[in-house]
Amino acid sequence: MPTLPSGRPDGSADRTHRDRRTAESFGTDPHRYDRSRPRYPGALVERITAAAPGPDLLDVGCGTGIAARQFRAAGHRVLGVEPDERMAAFARRTGVGVETAAFEDWDPAGRRFDAVAAGTAWHWVDPEAGAAKAARVLRPGGPLALFWHVFALPPGIAEAFAGVYRRIAPDAPFDVGAAAGGEAAGRPTPLDAAAEGIRAAGGFGPVERLRFDWERSGTREEWLDRLAASGALTRLPPERAARVLEEVGAALEGAGGDLRADCATVALIAVRDG
Repeated sequence: MPTLPSGRPDGSADRTHRDRRTAESFGTDPHRYDRSRPRYPGALVERITAAAPGPDLLDVGCGTGIAARQFRAAGHRVLGVEPDERMAAFARRTGVGVETAAFEDWDPAGRRFDAVAAGTAWHWVDPEAGAAKAARVLRPGGPLALFWHVFALPPGIAEAFAGVYRRIAPDAPFDVGAAAGGEAAGRPTPLDAAAEGIRAAGGFGPVERLRFDWERSGTREEWLDRLAASGALTRLPPERAARVLEEVGAALEGAGGDLRADCATVALIAVRDG
């Protein structure tokens, strides 16, 4: 879940891409990652599909292929770019073509695309260099679509989660207690950094912001599964990650076990100039 990095000064949300140790840690358990991560709203997929002038879509940071499979089902020909070979291998087993590289280093070999998308991944990409590269590989009229899930936990649960992380994993890259990626507190978010990168890179029209609200309910086990696959835990030593999950699990149990969270998928879309 994208949130402002814990304990970092305002303005640091645009430096998340430098944390390569976390960015390339999700492949420790790709099955859990694919199982626990929520899919993207159909309305967002339709919006991006409708904006693309053709069927060729590049999925940046495709992970296990969650968004790629949704775009493929919507009629796109999808190529993924993913820095973690373990995640890429999982995506390939689901039928998604993937090339292993960080997007900034990836060689498009002259290929062009009708859309470039990144689902919960663009914060691992240098925002200006990534936008400039997207502009180079996009055909005129093609959208760059960047989107994230954000979660607003009930206040008591959010405070309990944050307390656990502060005690056991104070250097975790994300503050899981932050609401809506920091937007509610008026703090910098991955969307702000991405929008600035697009404007700085040039080659795009106005940046449009979209929001799709939804709700997620789950059992204690389902929420712990989701947390275990998050960047806040994947890079921790196993014993520390287990302690976090144990204490978060106790907090959930004390709140009745099941948990409902208000969620949204937030997106930026900018169209490549002709």
